Amino acid sequence: MERTTGNLVDRAAARFVDRPWLHFDGRVTTFAELKQRSDSAAAEFLKLGVSPGDRVAFCAPNSPDLVFQWLGANKAGATFVPLNPAAPASEPAGVVERTKPRAMVLDSRSRAAAGLASNPPDAVPVAGIDEIAAGRQTPRFLPEVRAGDLAAFIATSGTTGIPKLVMHTHATYVLTAEGFPWWLGLGEADRLMTSLPLFHLNAQVYSTLGSLAAGAALVLLPRFSASRFWDEAAAHGATQVNAIGAMVEILMRRPERDVERNHRVRFVYTAPAFTEERHREIERRFGVRIVIGYGQSESPYGAIWPRGETPYGSMGKLRQHPELGEINQARIVDVEGADVARGETGELLLRNPAVMRGYFGMPEETEAALEGGWLHTGDLVHEDQDGYLYFVSRKKEVIRRRGENLSPAEVEAVLDGCPAVVESAVIGVPSELSDEDVKAFVIPGCETTAAELWAWCAARLAPFKVPRYIEFVDELPHSPTQRLLKRELPGKLTGREHDSEAGA
Repeated sequence: MERTTGNLVDRAAARFVDRPWLHFDGRVTTFAELKQRSDSAAAEFLKLGVSPGDRVAFCAPNSPDLVFQWLGANKAGATFVPLNPAAPASEPAGVVERTKPRAMVLDSRSRAAAGLASNPPDAVPVAGIDEIAAGRQTPRFLPEVRAGDLAAFIATSGTTGIPKLVMHTHATYVLTAEGFPWWLGLGEADRLMTSLPLFHLNAQVYSTLGSLAAGAALVLLPRFSASRFWDEAAAHGATQVNAIGAMVEILMRRPERDVERNHRVRFVYTAPAFTEERHREIERRFGVRIVIGYGQSESPYGAIWPRGETPYGSMGKLRQHPELGEINQARIVDVEGADVARGETGELLLRNPAVMRGYFGMPEETEAALEGGWLHTGDLVHEDQDGYLYFVSRKKEVIRRRGENLSPAEVEAVLDGCPAVVESAVIGVPSELSDEDVKAFVIPGCETTAAELWAWCAARLAPFKVPRYIEFVDELPHSPTQRLLKRELPGKLTGREHDSEAGA
């Protein structure tokens, strides 16, 4: 049987039928109901004229209906194009313009969806998510979908300032779903919980599809809430949760409470790696086992800690498949593309059947990323004598903030578009919550304040892209050809910056 998301749904429904699967805000859906709801969604999309190979854009926050309709679109042969509902309307509108979807599904309660609804593209059917959910038809037929067909586009920032759209096949999604429970040792008795957004690969393939492959239940939260995280885990009986490094650090900074240990959670899957001391401290406080993994939007098959092993500080070893065996290969290369000796630092290259098809509409970027048949991750790593990989730094100019990747060029374009700004330079600086914080150096052209620039950015950028720090400067370093030399900017806080989180 073809490895498609639709077949994954149908197999799970046939095996587990009326067992509870999806838990969301007091609502419980069985495996059989998932099949019924995804089939009826597929019928609705076929009525809208969606055909195999078409794209369907979704702009909606986490909900069961979004899950059913994503999988229904896949059953209809369409590619799922999820949009960030918290972003300013211009951002998802740009993705819609580029991808030209056959249909759009919107939850107008989000500002981005409301913006799209008020100015929809010509000749593109627009449906409310509630409208699609109301459909209860059984499709008379479903088109044939193959493992190599496109299942989804995932937006990820690059160095150009234009979000890249990663194209993934059904095979990538199902191979990852089959692998995730095996990597962590999860089974039918488990209950996976995620508060990560469904426009991200993590929540889609690890938690949602991983639970289907394992026959486990899934707890989907609307959003991450540090104050309620452990209450939700305890109330839902979660045994495994997915997080990002910043989420874990935010939880560690909250006052200790009994509920932090009065739960059933066995594993917290997260990244990046902590120091051994911090890792042990987190496990002691929450009474869980922390499992570190490494993946990218371009391939969820990266590295993970092998079961039962504790290689502190490492990314782990290459992920493999429970049935197909060693399908994932890696190289570590120097700037000339030659393999480096073990222990030396170089760029990590990956080759596996879960690597992206490419970047939509970006042939040059695709060719560079997949040169020689290997995914060039842009991450510098080294490997120890036992085969564990260790992250060193990023080769490409991408800032990772609170688990999100963002392009400095995109933030600079917004700042430079402000009439009060002559020029800006955006970099990442160390954050106490792991990953990095965003800092902007700004040459003002007239009198302005940091508060005014934060407001300008907030109206045009997703919240995680808005600079935390702004420092006003008289000049920025340039080369003789007027190329901005960011490497000459201080990479640490200077004490002269304004901090949005301090109200400065």
